[in-house]
Amino acid sequence: MQKIVIIGPESTGKSTLSEQLAAHYNTLWVPEHARAYLHQLGRPYEEADLYEIAKGQLAAEDAAAASAPRPFIFCDTDLHVIRVWSEHSFLRCDPRILETIASRRYDLYLLTYIDIPWEEDPLREHSDPQMRQYFYNNYRDVVVNAGLPWADIRGGFDERLKRGIAAVDRLLKGA
Repeated sequence: MQKIVIIGPESTGKSTLSEQLAAHYNTLWVPEHARAYLHQLGRPYEEADLYEIAKGQLAAEDAAAASAPRPFIFCDTDLHVIRVWSEHSFLRCDPRILETIASRRYDLYLLTYIDIPWEEDPLREHSDPQMRQYFYNNYRDVVVNAGLPWADIRGGFDERLKRGIAAVDRLLKGA
């Protein structure tokens, strides 16, 4: 089972792109578990919540992989995002999250840029352009420094979908 991750800062179209790509390829996508978790939490999140979010994200990925109609799925985020948030908010990351990152394999990352307008959402925290760039740089460092296969996704929503399809097609053709 191949897993394609859409990664990037808040409000960069990750969920939209995940859903569009899954529809295009007639397969499943895994929504960002953190959104559902935080929505029902009823209080500000704490460091311990990040491990619970990570477990929920992995469970959702595994469930989608087990039932997907195609041999690949799209994941709207992965544990690298949780690691970046944890290190930013708490200056460290739970070793269990780091161990899981080291042991799980993903086949392609689609890194979304900050060139679409910010959309307000009560679960989003960093609308400031400098913070959006900071998080983009962090995610770019993740994919580059870890030697992960990745594609840069920029432009309007139509362009992002075209770039995403082109990157996924290259992966599926083994290029």
